Amino acid sequence: MIPFISRADLAEQNIWIKHLSAAMPNEVIVPFADLTAEQKQLCEIAIVANPDPQDLLSLPSLKWVHSVWAGVERMINELSSPSFSIVRLVDSNLAETMSEAVLAWTLFLHRDMPRYAKQQTLQSWVQQPMVRAQDRRIGVLGLGELGRVSAQRLVANGFSVAGWSRNPKQVEGVECFHGEEGLIPLLNQSDILVCLLPLTMETKGLLNHQNLSCLPVGASIINFARGLIIDDEALLAKLDQGNLSHAVLDVFMQEPLPINHSFWLHDSITVLPHISAPTHPVSASEIVATNIKQYRLTGNIPPTIDMLRGY
Repeated sequence: MIPFISRADLAEQNIWIKHLSAAMPNEVIVPFADLTAEQKQLCEIAIVANPDPQDLLSLPSLKWVHSVWAGVERMINELSSPSFSIVRLVDSNLAETMSEAVLAWTLFLHRDMPRYAKQQTLQSWVQQPMVRAQDRRIGVLGLGELGRVSAQRLVANGFSVAGWSRNPKQVEGVECFHGEEGLIPLLNQSDILVCLLPLTMETKGLLNHQNLSCLPVGASIINFARGLIIDDEALLAKLDQGNLSHAVLDVFMQEPLPINHSFWLHDSITVLPHISAPTHPVSASEIVATNIKQYRLTGNIPPTIDMLRGY
């Protein structure tokens, strides 16, 4: 028996359990709330989506948990030193979905859609100069699976693309920077900066006043990573001063974004409700099923999270 542990509402939990059960007909997937005290003592595996850490800690035999999400930083932050391993979702479909969103919103900024929207409110018929894709410099922060696929999709659409990562990476067609010494050169040449970094102690607040000041005047930002990577006040100041032209934000320090937050009505910010790369229950369930089946056969746990790095 494998519990599904989540703080989502019951309807959403039931959707996940339905798809997970269909993908694993030889396993019994149940809501955590349905476990008896005896069953809790025996659980070796749990499938999770933003679980309550106390629920996990109530399973003394737990060896590993499989998240149905790619992001697991909240779980890591809430569990100081778990006795079990954490496996995050690695879904190639997720990378393709993210790259689609990155391309769409890069084109939105590249073709001056925010400016034309403002012109419409003023009934202003002005044709802005067009910049060729090869002359638009895109910087991608984070060259993991999501960043790599997104950068390659931008290259395929004719953009000049550079990327930055913690450690050296090579991506065909992409100028790659790495480490502390590589961040500022990347920022200096990014007309549009796309953030796809994991949230770690090193990346929290990375896009602060100092680093945002390294972007070219008039640059734009797309944040599809985590809200805590950007300093909200520094971003607002740069937008209000005209140093940055626009920000497309899909993630925030608090979600849902509070109704009274200044981002909602700011004419240089596009607010999205965390939709850039939603996890699809069907493909995610198939991946989880494959990993659990392999574990049953071999006893080998899939690649796990490095708790020190945070991913």
